[in-house]
Amino acid sequence: MIHKYRQNEINIVLDVESGAIHVVDDIVYDILDYYENMPEDVLCGHLSGKYTLNALKEALNEVEELKRNGLLFSEFDYSSQISKGGNKPVVKALCLNVAHDCNLRCGYCFAGEGEYGGKRAMMSLKTGKKAVDFIIHNSGNRHNLEIDFFGGEPLMNFEVVEGIISYARDEERKHNKNFRFTITTNGLLLNDTNLAFINENMHNLVLSLDGRKEVNDVMRNTISGESCYEIILPKLIKAAESRYQADYYVRGTFTHHNLDFSKDVLHLANLGFKQISIEPVVAEDNKDYSIKEDDLPALYEQYEILAKEMALRYGKEDDFNFFHFMIDLEGGPCLAKRLTGCGAGTEYLAVTPEGDLYACHQFIGNENYKLGNVDLGITSDKTSDFKDLNVFTKEVCAACWAKYYCSGGCAANALNFNGDLKIPYEIGCDLQRKRTECAIALKCAVEF
Repeated sequence: MIHKYRQNEINIVLDVESGAIHVVDDIVYDILDYYENMPEDVLCGHLSGKYTLNALKEALNEVEELKRNGLLFSEFDYSSQISKGGNKPVVKALCLNVAHDCNLRCGYCFAGEGEYGGKRAMMSLKTGKKAVDFIIHNSGNRHNLEIDFFGGEPLMNFEVVEGIISYARDEERKHNKNFRFTITTNGLLLNDTNLAFINENMHNLVLSLDGRKEVNDVMRNTISGESCYEIILPKLIKAAESRYQADYYVRGTFTHHNLDFSKDVLHLANLGFKQISIEPVVAEDNKDYSIKEDDLPALYEQYEILAKEMALRYGKEDDFNFFHFMIDLEGGPCLAKRLTGCGAGTEYLAVTPEGDLYACHQFIGNENYKLGNVDLGITSDKTSDFKDLNVFTKEVCAACWAKYYCSGGCAANALNFNGDLKIPYEIGCDLQRKRTECAIALKCAVEF
C-alpha cells in the first residue's frame, strides 16, 4: 500500500509497510496512479500527452528499482509480530487519579469537573502506596515503569503526590525498577515550592492552557466563573523556563468555537513556549462546542497553516515543537507500540482515589470497565477485551494508510461513540490522518 499527496508544492509518497517516504517529481507522482493496474505500454500511452516516452521509461525504471529494494509497494506481515500474551498482563504504567476534584470548571471536561460521574474525593497515601506495590508486582521483568499524577487537579493533593514518590523511590531500589513520573496541572496552585519538587522529581510536566485569552476563557474558568488566564499564564511561563523549555508540554483543547486554532498554537509559541500541544475536543454531537464533520475542511487548513509556519521558523530563535507533528521517520516507537497503541486495559491502567482499577482514566465511571482494585489486583475478565486490540483486528484500521502512526486510535473514544472498542471514532481518524500528512510534509520541507 502507498499513500500519495501534495502539500506545500511537494509531491510526497509514503510506502506504508516499509515506512519509506519519497519526495518525487510530477512524472513519478502521476505514474503511481496507474502503475499497479496498467501494463507499461498502456500506461505510457495514457500519459503520452503529458510526458515524452523516454521520460516515462526512465521514471518507470526508478519506480521499479524502488519496488525491488522494498521501498515502494512493499509487503510485510506485521500481524505475526504481535504478542498474544499470557493470562496475566505486564503492567508498565499507571495513571493515579490522586484528586477527584478540581479548582476550575472547564466546560468540556470529560471528567465532570473532576468527579468522573461520582463524588469528590482525594487519594490517601495508603492507597497510593498500594498502587506502587501493585505496579511493581505486576510488571514482570520490566525495569522502567511510569506513573502519571492526574485528576481533577493533582496539586490539590500534593502532599500525597510527594509521599507516593518518596515511597516509590524506596521500593524501586529493592525491586530493580526505575520510575518515571509525570504530572498534569492547570497551574492555579503552582508555586516556588511545589515547582521545585516537580522539577527535581518529574520527568515530564503537562500544563493546561487553551491559547488566546478570549479562547481560553470560553471554556476554562474558576469555580466563581472568573477568568483563569491572567492567574495561570505567568506561572506556566515560569514553569516552562525553569525546565529550560524541555520535558514539558503546554496542552490545550480546541473546540467548534475556535476552528482557527493555529492562532492559539502560535499565540503560545510567541509567548515563548517551545513544547506545545493543542488537541481537538472529543464530545457528543449535541454539544455546541463539539467538532462536527462540517468543521473538518477548516481544521485541515489550520494544520497546513501550522506546518507551513513551523517550517519557516525551523532552526530559528522562535521555533517550537507541536506534539502532533512529532514523528520520528527513522526510529520511532517500537513495533509493538505502533501496532497496539497505548496499551489501555493491559499495560496501562488508571487508579481512582478509592484504589479501583480501570482500563484508563477515560474509562473511570464506566463500571463495565472496572478491572479490579489495588488490594486484590485485576479481578475482571474484561482485560480480554483489550488483549487483541491492534491495527489488524480493527477492520477500518487494517485498510488505513496511517495505521502505524496512530496505532488504532483511542479505545475509550471508540467505545463512547460507537459502542465497540474495535470501531474507531471517525472524526478522530480524519484529523489524525491530516496531522500525519502535515507532520511528514514538515519533515520533508526542513530535511530534504
